[in-house]
Amino acid sequence: MNTRILTIAALFLGITGICSAQTNPKTTGGSNAPYIEGPVWTITMIRTKAGMDDDYLKAISKSVKPIYDEEKKQNIILDYKILNGDASGAQDFNMLIMVQYPNMAALDGLRDKMDPIVEKVMGTEDQRRATAVKRLDIREILGTKTMREITLK
Repeated sequence: MNTRILTIAALFLGITGICSAQTNPKTTGGSNAPYIEGPVWTITMIRTKAGMDDDYLKAISKSVKPIYDEEKKQNIILDYKILNGDASGAQDFNMLIMVQYPNMAALDGLRDKMDPIVEKVMGTEDQRRATAVKRLDIREILGTKTMREITLK
């Protein structure tokens, strides 16, 4: 009887030890995930109206680009990219605006950091609204995603 209890206790402790080793990053050197988490990207999918690509790019070069450049300078963002290509169909995007943040925590309190920069570049809230309304004539935002970059182990 005592042998049976000791055997069961030993098995239980052994299984517990194995489980905690698998979930404790200090004992395993990190997660068991097959990847390493990297920076975070916000990706905005845009469809410009026919023949309006250059007009849209001129507009954002005066408004969005200076904001992103200042955010990079202040280390709010790591980088940004704008990709232009062909839409695969009538409901598809033809441009992507991608903004890279160091991690998810960088998104906390982001508006408080960005508002002074946006106001300096684009003016008051009414001025920004007027600019946004004008852009409706040349583009449509189809959606925005936030995604983490990963590196496979």
